[in-house]
Amino acid sequence: MTQKNLLEVDWSQIPAPADDGGAAHLKGLLLPAINLIATDDTSVNLSALRGRTVVFAYPRTGEPGKISLVDDWDMIPGARGCTPQTCAFRDLFAELKAAGASQVFGLSTQSNEYQTEMASRLHLPFPVLSDEKLALTRALNLPTMEVAGLTLIKRLALVIDDARITHVFYPVFPPDRNAGDVLDWLKANPVKG
Repeated sequence: MTQKNLLEVDWSQIPAPADDGGAAHLKGLLLPAINLIATDDTSVNLSALRGRTVVFAYPRTGEPGKISLVDDWDMIPGARGCTPQTCAFRDLFAELKAAGASQVFGLSTQSNEYQTEMASRLHLPFPVLSDEKLALTRALNLPTMEVAGLTLIKRLALVIDDARITHVFYPVFPPDRNAGDVLDWLKANPVKG
């Protein structure tokens, strides 16, 4: 099945993910010292960042006109919507920064080469991190799903203050509202200092 327009989605036709408890353990965790390659050709260690960091994770972005990973991708709860989620963070980037986010990152298990193309195509003002080797995913025991032999991160967003996870958005649905929900939370919970 060919990817349809990746941004125009009727969410009423897409199954919503259920809260399976897969992220219940994350709030309060200190991030491990793991370096991830970013689409701006830097190596990022989230545990070394000071201030408030927002990381939104997603299974994988698609490419317009390309074949889907599996024919029933849209029917896998929580699979569809990575591009709309990413574009929403792009569109609200300045507001997220103004609301206290020192850094914003996307995160998936896709390769850095793939993510770099996607970041350029979507004109992202923030880097996307590749956890292709699943180092951070396994260290934090992030919720995952197996699709077509690949381990993919289930959609979530983390607010991290000085390397400690202070808030978790999970499950996320619909994906294109995640950035707005994060923004609302940031405004309601300003950085203490």
